[in-house]
Amino acid sequence: MADELDVDAMIERFRERAESVRRRNLPPVGGDERKLFIEQAQFDFQDFAMISDAEVSLDGGMLTLTIDLRAADD
Repeated sequence: MADELDVDAMIERFRERAESVRRRNLPPVGGDERKLFIEQAQFDFQDFAMISDAEVSLDGGMLTLTIDLRAADD
């Protein structure tokens, strides 16, 4: 499987997913359902964006995603 994995394509798919979440239309829901939908969209965007920004390495069949969570001024 590791020989077949295109990590650059995987990262690009996560970039596309993050952008899709950003462009996602809000369905006609209100109240608590609306709040939950918005919260889930925020989590989806955050997760997809973080993975799309990760540094990726594939060594000996081990896929490693490194995500720097330090503040920009650190």
